[in-house]
Amino acid sequence: MADTPIIPMGDGPDSSAVAAGTIPKRPARAHAPRVWQRGAGLSSVASALADRAERFLADAGFDRAPWLAVVFAGGIFTWFILKSPWQWAGAIGGCVLMALSGLAIWPRGGTFDEERAHLRSAVIACSLVLAAGIAVIWARSEMVGAEAIERPVIERVQGYVLEREDQPAQGRFRLTLAVRDATTGTGRKIRVNVPIEQLERWDEGTIAEGAIVRGRVRLMPPASPMLPGAYDFARAAWFKGLAGTGSAMGDLEVITPAPRSAGLDSIQRSLSGHVRSQLDGSAGTIAAAFASGDRGAIPETDGDAMRDSGLTHLLSISGLHVSAVIAAGYVVALKVLGLFPALALRVRLPLVAAAIGALSGVGYTLLTGAEVPTVRSCVAAMLVLVALVIGREALSLRMVAVAAVVVMLLWPESVIGPSFQMSFSAVIAIVALHTSAPIRAFLAAREEPWWHRTGRQVAMLLITGLVIEVALMPIVMFHFHRAGLYGALANVIAIPLVTFVSMPLIAFALLLDTIGLGAPVWWGVGASLDLMLGIARFTAAQPGAVKLMPQMSALTIALFALGGLWLALWTHRARLFGFVPIVAAIGLLLATPIPDVLIARDGRHVGITLEDGRMLSLRNTKSSYVRDNLLELASVTGEPIPLVEWPGAQCSAEFCLITLERGGRDWTILMARNRDLVEERALAAACERSDIVVAERYLPRSCRPRWLRADKRFLDQKGGIALDLKNERVIDVASGQGRHGWWRGEGGDMPEYQKSYIPSRQSNRSNPGK
Repeated sequence: MADTPIIPMGDGPDSSAVAAGTIPKRPARAHAPRVWQRGAGLSSVASALADRAERFLADAGFDRAPWLAVVFAGGIFTWFILKSPWQWAGAIGGCVLMALSGLAIWPRGGTFDEERAHLRSAVIACSLVLAAGIAVIWARSEMVGAEAIERPVIERVQGYVLEREDQPAQGRFRLTLAVRDATTGTGRKIRVNVPIEQLERWDEGTIAEGAIVRGRVRLMPPASPMLPGAYDFARAAWFKGLAGTGSAMGDLEVITPAPRSAGLDSIQRSLSGHVRSQLDGSAGTIAAAFASGDRGAIPETDGDAMRDSGLTHLLSISGLHVSAVIAAGYVVALKVLGLFPALALRVRLPLVAAAIGALSGVGYTLLTGAEVPTVRSCVAAMLVLVALVIGREALSLRMVAVAAVVVMLLWPESVIGPSFQMSFSAVIAIVALHTSAPIRAFLAAREEPWWHRTGRQVAMLLITGLVIEVALMPIVMFHFHRAGLYGALANVIAIPLVTFVSMPLIAFALLLDTIGLGAPVWWGVGASLDLMLGIARFTAAQPGAVKLMPQMSALTIALFALGGLWLALWTHRARLFGFVPIVAAIGLLLATPIPDVLIARDGRHVGITLEDGRMLSLRNTKSSYVRDNLLELASVTGEPIPLVEWPGAQCSAEFCLITLERGGRDWTILMARNRDLVEERALAAACERSDIVVAERYLPRSCRPRWLRADKRFLDQKGGIALDLKNERVIDVASGQGRHGWWRGEGGDMPEYQKSYIPSRQSNRSNPGK
């Protein structure tokens, strides 16, 4: 017993015992067993949960910065999800109240300060950061949002050209104009499509940024989503400040030509035109995209092939391209400066090379348009250079978090877009994979033959491509309703080809063009890009290369995101809990029903899915936008079949009638084919025999179908709708919009005029319509 160390009683261990190493420096505090008392059950459970959370946070060994960036993004998402200003203000107030509660419950220096230090910090920091996210996006919306014009108009405008975007593949160019409203005199911003022939009649640079033009235009309010889950252009236009979009009617008149000063936009267009003049065909358009960020000349067929093969990210100037430019600038500067011994002995070359690489990256970012993925990549690359210079670890999730916060502070609305989500998801997946213990051990340097080392590097490239593909698949399915199944294999070849062959050759060719010797190198550029396009076309053409999925719910994508972030940001065995929400999300995704009927917001376009995987369409539209939306949201790959050609449909000049068997009953659907008026009594009788009536015009109140009347009045309020007949569900656009500035319809419940004749589910089943 004499050798037993004596530990005095008190609040903590004796300092001499700690120094001697006989007890740990931060021992786990032993709590006395809690006495169960009547009425204290809830507080005991809460205290036990708090203790468990504190132990988990203390033992996890995680980096806080990435989670704070996630919480900040969560605040931005919260603003979009909540419906009205009082809810946004209430959420901010609730967060502040939560932070104050944390201070009150666990005051610094109090009894529970040491026991709940991690939990206290997490509650206070996360509450305040969440409130900051809501406040930032709310302020951004109020500052840049522009109210849309009331209705379609044709007017003569005179405006100042803010931006010109060339789109030769679509035979047009776009002008963003600052104009004044003819009635109120207030300024507004509009975007107009102009035939490319008008640009060719003027000297290059006449119609460009800074010019003043006049012309007759047809303008429309920015369109809300055509269907639930479709692209919300009205929301994008709100944050771009666009009050209307449309097209020019007739020739534009140039009042004041653009100034001749060479800005970044003119340099970008000149560079793009130079590249296309040196390299013909599809390869030239893609080379121009790599050099200047101008994707307007890429043919639609090539864009579709790149998308379906999982290579479309190569066309967006992002991490791959910016990293290649910065790395090239760093390495070349380091090697060239190392040739001068006098300079190498007096100057810290890595610092100078890092500065040159940084300037290269910033210049390339500005030249290619400074889009969100490019800015994110540039910021992240700057942090990598700083880490290399000061001798810190360059590849870390904290670096990604800082870059994300910078982008979210500048463009918080980008968080809900696919570009931001895909860009950061890919980077997080790469960093989490390469910083994990198994991968570090796999890539560790060792004595081995060169072919073993090469094999490991190729295997790592394949694993990285597969992980990126898995990480991006939920995002792609949510935004684009499709998933490429062979993208990982295509990326294994395409990414090294672009990074180490195509882009260096483009840079070398542009350098040699200054002395007129770039032609042989341009041939090599064309060969490498033709090979990349060949890979894309071959992959996209394979059976099952693309899987279409119905629109997943917000809960499903949230569970995917939560599980993926948990896997990436936690360490050790705690990260395995991330599979729980992922498995739940997969279950929800597999249970997501395919809509039986899709009705566009204008009431003109209706898609009906058949049980054999085909689709019927009310109109044989030539619009690829309408057709693609209907097919993607219905998970149909074949061309739609016009309803008038379907044997099971009865069509006249005014209406089409079809009966579907869904959920054990027959559904009779009556659809108007035009706006022609019919005799009201006959229409009322037809409506009474139908379950669903669809029309692009106002229908009289005497038209009372058994379940739903989707006429112009209803669709103006609710937007496009998707019908799940088996479960008798109506999914509309308005339910996800709330009172945000870009939405012009109404949300909430069914319109009052419909409620009087929509039967209950039980009565609907007991009284099937014929």
